[in-house]
Amino acid sequence: MFNFLKNLFKSNYTSLSGNSYKELYKNTPQAVLLDVRTAAEYKRGSIKGAKNINLHDPAFQQKIEQLDKTKTYFIFCAAGARSGSACNRMVAAGYQVYNLSGGINSWPNH
Repeated sequence: MFNFLKNLFKSNYTSLSGNSYKELYKNTPQAVLLDVRTAAEYKRGSIKGAKNINLHDPAFQQKIEQLDKTKTYFIFCAAGARSGSACNRMVAAGYQVYNLSGGINSWPNH
């Protein structure tokens, strides 16, 4: 019973602290930064080079399915919840992803 509950809340992606996330991103060939916040949040400031696909956009699933599956995606949002949800959806669609634990403010020198 406890293993069932443990597996129910188990994620299929890795969440990393800011420093570890940034270091892995910089050292991963074909890495893509993906900001899943709203367009308004993205316009107020993002991590340099990040692409924006709003998790709450009704076309989110269609948009991620158009991404290149040979690349590795580094996903982030404001605090980590939306990016975690995006990571689950992307893993289910066959992508390799990493989540920025704590969101954009965890990115070093942000």
